[in-house]
Amino acid sequence: MNWKDEYKKVLLIVSLFMIAYFLPIGQPRFEQSINESFALVKWYAREHVLLCLVPAFFIAGVISVFVSQASVIKYFGAKAKKWLAYLVASVSGIILAVCSCTILPLFSSIHKRGAGLGPAIAFLYSGPAINILAIILTARILGPELGIARIVGAVVFSVIIGLIMGFIYRKEEKIKADAQLMMPETEEIRPLWQTASHFFILVAILVFANWGKPTDSVGLWYAIWSTKWIITSFFGILFGISLITILKIQWQGVILAGILVILSALIFKSNPLIPFSIAVLGTSVLISRKSEEPQEWMSSTWGFAKQILPLLAVGVLIAGFLLGSPDGGQGIIPSHWISNLVGGNSIFSNFFASIVGAFMYFATLTEVPILQGLIANGMGKGPALALLLAGPALSLPNMLVIRSVIGTQKTVVFVSLVVVMATITGLIFGSLF
Repeated sequence: MNWKDEYKKVLLIVSLFMIAYFLPIGQPRFEQSINESFALVKWYAREHVLLCLVPAFFIAGVISVFVSQASVIKYFGAKAKKWLAYLVASVSGIILAVCSCTILPLFSSIHKRGAGLGPAIAFLYSGPAINILAIILTARILGPELGIARIVGAVVFSVIIGLIMGFIYRKEEKIKADAQLMMPETEEIRPLWQTASHFFILVAILVFANWGKPTDSVGLWYAIWSTKWIITSFFGILFGISLITILKIQWQGVILAGILVILSALIFKSNPLIPFSIAVLGTSVLISRKSEEPQEWMSSTWGFAKQILPLLAVGVLIAGFLLGSPDGGQGIIPSHWISNLVGGNSIFSNFFASIVGAFMYFATLTEVPILQGLIANGMGKGPALALLLAGPALSLPNMLVIRSVIGTQKTVVFVSLVVVMATITGLIFGSLF
């Protein structure tokens, strides 16, 4: 018997017993926090899962299946043009849709195969930092200014940090570049324009289905909002055409699904979620029954859903319990604690948010509900952006793996650059907004 393992089990059992024994049942603050936790879950389920997350999963599935990672990686090898290498690396997160864990083996692979340190570091940072699912959810829940600032900051960060790292270690990078091998060429299954058009049709459906009502009842934004379901339906028709012409789905099935969506829209005029749900269900059935790429697309989409939805649900529950719900309800952590540490826009509050974000592990998308609760409890917008720029791209486990690839010194320099830049950017953003 391995007593070391048995001691761990005993410690776990004792810990669970102590938690159960001292549960503060009957304490108003504790019970209110539990209620707030489930209130936040209910709000997320109603407001963001069907119209926001489900289309985003399909988009991520398209990226995963139709755009080969190898075809992206080849553009920032050490012998590629520097401007092209940094350009591709800085936007790779949108194309690859990976998290801080998934990016690590890709980073290790391209670094060992001869990619320059600068582009590789840019790729390492931008991959999880501008995950398309996270950007969409950030803009949708935390506001467009934070969503835009996050994606712009992440792209700029990746390039600047990559350039600084490449400059600091330019001598050893030159030695490596002289001896590196050419990366293999890859061929795409279909023309790029077909993949791009299919991708952007899905993005358009996502954008217009989630178009929020503006405060003013006049102007262009209000006109778009008032006709958003008509616009969404137009892109839905284009999506059906794309399924038939690009993915070679049988036209009879696509037309039947379209008829069902139209009928449900006429019957349930006041509830567009019903025809939207039927459209999602019809798409799932059609692509899951078609072999090869469409089936792989469905499998990848389902894989994203299985991976992210449970983590997101747990993250929302924890965020609601700790920090409360969007309607102003209080969680277990007093709001004045948060406002004292990350309130306002001081150097300390931005630096503290950057450090905490860098060492914490955020499961994919969980940083959004956590930040939502923090902002509701007094967190400043500057520190919020600082945490968004430092958090999802880094974590303590992430750092340990990076250290094994590039060494302790480079890892410390990389993490320090992220924390310092996140602090400065938070200060600037907080002073503007």
